[in-house]
Amino acid sequence: MKTNKNLFVLFILLITFVGTAFADGLIIIPRPSPLSSPFPLEVVYHHVNVTINGNIAETYIDQEFYNPSDIMLEGYYIFPIPKGAVIKDFSMVINGKEMQAELLDATKARNIYEEIVRQIRDPALLEYTDQGLFKVRIFPIEPRSNKKVSISYREVLNSDNGMYEYIYPLNTEKFSAKPVKSISLKVDLKTNKEIKSIYSPTHPIDIVNKDNHNAVISFEEENTKPDIDFKLYYNTNNDDIGLSLLSYQTGKDDGYFLLTASPSFIIDDDKIDDKDISFVIDVSGSMAGEKMRQAKLALLYCINNLNPGDGFDIIRFSTEAYALFGKTESATKSNIKKAEKYINKLKAVGGTNIEEALSLVLKENKSSNRTHLIIFITDGKPTIGETIDDKLIKKIISMNNNDVRIFTFGIGNEINTHLLDKITEVTKATRTYILPNEDIEIKISNFYDKVQSPVLTNLSLTFGGGIRTFQSYPKNLPDLFKGSSITLFGRYTGSGSKKITLRGTVKGEKKSFTINPEFVSNSDEYDFIPQLWASRRIGFLLDQIRLNGEDKELVDEVTQLAREHGIVTPYTSYLIMEDEELRLRRNEIVEDFQTLPPVPIFRKQFEAYYDAMKEKSGDRSITVSEEFQGLNQASNYAETKQGSGRMNYKDDNGYERNLTQQVKNIQGRAVYQSGKFWVDSELQKHKANNEKRIQFNSDEYFKLLNDKPKTAQFLALGRNVRFYFDDTFYEIYE
Repeated sequence: MKTNKNLFVLFILLITFVGTAFADGLIIIPRPSPLSSPFPLEVVYHHVNVTINGNIAETYIDQEFYNPSDIMLEGYYIFPIPKGAVIKDFSMVINGKEMQAELLDATKARNIYEEIVRQIRDPALLEYTDQGLFKVRIFPIEPRSNKKVSISYREVLNSDNGMYEYIYPLNTEKFSAKPVKSISLKVDLKTNKEIKSIYSPTHPIDIVNKDNHNAVISFEEENTKPDIDFKLYYNTNNDDIGLSLLSYQTGKDDGYFLLTASPSFIIDDDKIDDKDISFVIDVSGSMAGEKMRQAKLALLYCINNLNPGDGFDIIRFSTEAYALFGKTESATKSNIKKAEKYINKLKAVGGTNIEEALSLVLKENKSSNRTHLIIFITDGKPTIGETIDDKLIKKIISMNNNDVRIFTFGIGNEINTHLLDKITEVTKATRTYILPNEDIEIKISNFYDKVQSPVLTNLSLTFGGGIRTFQSYPKNLPDLFKGSSITLFGRYTGSGSKKITLRGTVKGEKKSFTINPEFVSNSDEYDFIPQLWASRRIGFLLDQIRLNGEDKELVDEVTQLAREHGIVTPYTSYLIMEDEELRLRRNEIVEDFQTLPPVPIFRKQFEAYYDAMKEKSGDRSITVSEEFQGLNQASNYAETKQGSGRMNYKDDNGYERNLTQQVKNIQGRAVYQSGKFWVDSELQKHKANNEKRIQFNSDEYFKLLNDKPKTAQFLALGRNVRFYFDDTFYEIYE
């Protein structure tokens, strides 16, 4: 009876899910039980509300569970406590009744974690072996009934180089019987100093800035099985521009860094730079109808939201190009009225003379000390004037003496994506494509809102002596605008506390901002940085291949980076599969060390999309362009999974799968599920000097866990794992 009780406690611990300070818990039903699974309950919803005042976070969790069986159950609700978290004022209410939770420190909890693994033969809980836990007994759990659980607690958030970190683990995939119907997380952030940067590397978040000291951050999903913890970073200071840096480095490899730069949310008008902006719009015959109507509305929105000190002009082009003013004019009320009449009279007729349009706009006189932007809108390919891509690009380069950025907007799917993308590449800008079912007005006006108010232009970064940076993305620093921020990912060599200076200009006056962060030699908590850096590097390289022709060295680097960091896209997957097939034939790797599983349905599909890089127009060409730019601008994990919607398939057991679910990032590198094994990507890089084959759940298995605690992250993946650690190949087998 005592044995069963211990088992009961152990089982409960297995399904956990940590909140900022502990798990967003789940309920486990221990054996002996008439049910086949220790996790039979379904999560109906999971809502989290967080208030942060300075560095004090209060978290409120509201969950509802459903027992789908016809059996009354008894279980435990548990939640591991993240390492380093100090929990205050913990309370828990189940179906309206306050419950007392038992707190176990990390040492006691570890014994329980390990015993659970021994008993239920599931290693998933091993990732929590260095954490304490809370547990609460729940009885009864009536058949076909719901249980509501409410939790609240406080914690003190830590700061690193001025950046605060809040973690709410959402990694429940391995513990959930079904997708969670509703997940929402809302953070109300208030600070004494001004909030500068707000950033999540893990999830796409919505940010509403109420003022310089208050922001609301939110994230929502439905019918999902989340497999990654939620991380939120924020930086506070009272400088006009806030800088912060996080770094990651392991072993002897060069390090990775993330640098953010953000202005205040509320900025005085005298600190906003004046700009010149030229709107160049295609009015050829193909723009007739709804395209022209929406484009006009977009232009009207933009000119009516010019800042008082701005200058502007409008160029329309078809067979020939014509300017409203012929030079940049001030955004006075009378000039805006003239522009409104000009826009309303636009009619779509004639051919497409891109050369003359861009020649006209680049020849206009601009104020040398002001930012000049060109918004270029077209739905076609050049049919008049210079029509050869490379020659047209050379002309643009020769005419663009003031390094003006040309932001392109391609409408429809019959546009020359290679030409538009090369224009943005050589002018250091970005491209946007608007498909037939998308709203032209919304896309252009949303972009304009982001560039409406420059606060620092002509940016440059310098790093103090002893630190050398390289392969930083974005490759060319953009201007900094009100309401925006810059996230820069790069590589570095060196260590220690070093000075970083950001320089730029406002209204012709030079400004500089400095920080003195610590470049660390080991920082496991920031292991998300390598994957996001790799995504940007891969996006940049793929664009070079697509626009300038295939180069073996670039293809090899894309393949290597994609495999090492788990950047799974239709393009990188094809390269990895092709590379591993060749290496298998050359006996350079054995079949057991393949990473991506051999899914025949994808072989031809991925090859077709790789071939689509050679296409210059059409739906697939637009998809390629958007996805490569998405990789090159990725700031969170979701954005690294470009094309994931095309990677669904059914496994041998008939279950719906997605290829991106078969890769995890551990300690800055990718581990792939191939067949029954999880395979570490590092295995293809090293020769096997030492090899150890250890049976899952054996005494030797737990000795490895105790002797080398960091292996727990690999062991938690499953019963069959191959990984590289401390110059040794380990194979864990069932």
